[in-house]
Amino acid sequence: MDILNKLPANEPVSLIAEFTARVGKAEEVAELLAGLATDVRAEPGNVVFDTYRRFDARQKFVVYEIYKDRAAFEAHISAEYGAVFNAKLRTLIEEPNSVLTFLSAV
Repeated sequence: MDILNKLPANEPVSLIAEFTARVGKAEEVAELLAGLATDVRAEPGNVVFDTYRRFDARQKFVVYEIYKDRAAFEAHISAEYGAVFNAKLRTLIEEPNSVLTFLSAV
């Protein structure tokens, strides 16, 4: 992930992940995401892992994530359960992968 080197090492990492479930797959995506949330929230460096569905488009999902620093985020993306989740998710969503938007505080 190219952006990792651009993230400040000692500041929180905040991002939004977005994806759209394929037709008929939204409930399966929601269940898969709920399982991932349990694992991620148990990570020592995770601060926030909130999952949402758009009110006006229930097949669209948004995940708001904060990690205490870059090392915590790197640990998160290296977790085996994350790789398993992403492999399953790719079969259920329209995009090739989650669309990630990294945020910085104002």
